[in-house]
Amino acid sequence: MRLFKPHELPGTLICVEGIDGSGKSTQLAILRDWLKSKNLDVIFTEWNSSDLISQTTKKAKKKNLLSPRTFSLLHAVDFADRLEQIIIPAMKAGFIVLADRYVYTAFARDVARGVDRDWVRSMYGFAIKPDLALYYSIPAEVSLERICANRAPSFYEAGMDLKLSNNPYKSYVIFQSRVNEEYADMVNEFGLVRIDANNTIHSKQVLLRQYVTELLSKKGIQI
Repeated sequence: MRLFKPHELPGTLICVEGIDGSGKSTQLAILRDWLKSKNLDVIFTEWNSSDLISQTTKKAKKKNLLSPRTFSLLHAVDFADRLEQIIIPAMKAGFIVLADRYVYTAFARDVARGVDRDWVRSMYGFAIKPDLALYYSIPAEVSLERICANRAPSFYEAGMDLKLSNNPYKSYVIFQSRVNEEYADMVNEFGLVRIDANNTIHSKQVLLRQYVTELLSKKGIQI
C-alpha cells in the first residue's frame, strides 16, 4: 500500500483529520493564510468536493438512500478524482497541498458504519502517503455541543442510518465515538499526530506551525 511508503514528489502534502467540531478546518484555514503570507505556493482541497461525483453524493444523502458500502464507494470515487486532478498535479509542481480530511476519514467513518476494515483500506490503496497527518481529538459529547451551537447534526453525521438510537443526538454521540475509536487506532497504524482539540485556537495553531515549519525545513524550505 502506497500509504506506508514516502512519496517521491517535490511537493508537500499535509492533512488534518477529526470529527466535526474538532476545529481542524479552522486550523487549516489559518495555516493556509499564514503560508501564503510567506509567499509559498499553497493549494487547498477538502473531502467530498470533486466536481465529478460530489453532487451525486449530496443528492443521495438528501434522500437517505445510501447504504454503508455505497457511501464508501462514492467517497472513494470522489477522492480518486481529486487525487488525480488536484493533489498529484499540485505535488508534481512543488506546491504545498493542504487537505481538509484525507483517506483516514473513510477508514474511520466507513469502518464505524460496519464496512470491512481491510476492504476499505484496500480500496484506497492508490493514495499517496501525506508528509504530515494530524488528528484533532475531541470527545463526541463536546463535538455535539459545538456543532449544535449553529445547527443540528445531519442524518448521516448522526449515524441515523445505522439505527443506533431514535434520538439523533444520542445516535450522534454513539456513532462519532465509534469514529473516534477508529482514529485512535490509526495513530499507531499510520503515524497520525494526535492533537488535543480541547486547547485554544491559538495554542493549536502554534503547535501546528511548529510541525509544519520543521517538516518544510527538512525539505529545504525555510519560513
